[in-house]
Amino acid sequence: MSFNAQFDFKSSHLLKGLNKTELDIIQKSQETLRFSNGDKIFYEEGIPTGIYQLISGKVKKYKTVLNHQQQIFYIYSKGDLFGYHALLSDERYQDSCEALGNVVVNFISRNNFLAILEEIPALKDALIINMAHEFGVLANIIGVLSQKSQNVRLALFLLLLQNRFSAIHPDFKGVDLTREDLANIVGTSRESLSRSINHLKKEKFISVNKRLITVIDIKGIEAYIYN
Repeated sequence: MSFNAQFDFKSSHLLKGLNKTELDIIQKSQETLRFSNGDKIFYEEGIPTGIYQLISGKVKKYKTVLNHQQQIFYIYSKGDLFGYHALLSDERYQDSCEALGNVVVNFISRNNFLAILEEIPALKDALIINMAHEFGVLANIIGVLSQKSQNVRLALFLLLLQNRFSAIHPDFKGVDLTREDLANIVGTSRESLSRSINHLKKEKFISVNKRLITVIDIKGIEAYIYN
């Protein structure tokens, strides 16, 4: 498994194996929803009402931990499907998803989604397989958070985010997240994050332009992560 695959949910690939007839079934069952920065798409302990496919923007997946802090486990980007775990397991949401900036999603209601799975058994099989993969991704992320130093965690997550975002956006100019969200990905405070950013900048692994951060020495930062 490649470096990126170990930390990529791959939920943007779930519909790519479907034929035109199956895609038409899905398209007829969805509606477009829009969210603004900070809007909750769903929240921990909420009852699932459907699934979402991200059309534009970014969405953070997180859990609330001690002192109401967020631990961000993933940033969804264009094409990703999310929210289906709770529906398939018939449970309440175990985490929250929140819009980062303006977000557009295609929404499929619970009843429509369950009907689609009856019509397209291959999609149900793909979702179950992908859930197992996502469990492994979360285990890898937790391992990084618990075993790697803060500087290495920041280096790793910046590289992963850059790889993911630059593959989708041809005009990619850098990882564009607030310092608070980036700190909540790395698992640290904003003040401590600033020191780690300065360290990576001093080592010439990254460049910083206001809140945009770009990995400029990919080979160097990969060697730094694996040392």
